[in-house]
Amino acid sequence: MKVVVQRSGNAKCTVDGKITGEIENGLVLLVGFTALDNIETIDWMVRKILHLRIFDDEQGIMNKSILDVGGKILSISQFTLYADTKKGNRPSYIQALNGEQAKILYDIFNQKLAENISVETGIFGADMQISLVNQGPVTILLER
Repeated sequence: MKVVVQRSGNAKCTVDGKITGEIENGLVLLVGFTALDNIETIDWMVRKILHLRIFDDEQGIMNKSILDVGGKILSISQFTLYADTKKGNRPSYIQALNGEQAKILYDIFNQKLAENISVETGIFGADMQISLVNQGPVTILLER
């Protein structure tokens, strides 16, 4: 499982001209799955994301988690995180989990996050337009 975490002042996902998810202060998550991922992987990733201290404290030091600052999450499925570009110029996505299985894990991932924090999403498999203001910028790749 790979998740790109971006600290965001505001972000939204649009599909066919309609906003499907929108947040103010929080995190944008780009989420991809591979064949070895399971519930244990998801549980680890949820804990890591919720407690990742990448928000500024009163001294301007990244020392607070999204739970500490009362932020929200915009979660976006992104199989292209598993692009393999070692050979040629056309990426291979063979390592990405197939859509049907990935959607199941993605839904579980979002449900587990939503037990602790407000979660907005895009639409799995759709052509999504994501806009965000990346604060910092802070972008972190988590992988398990």
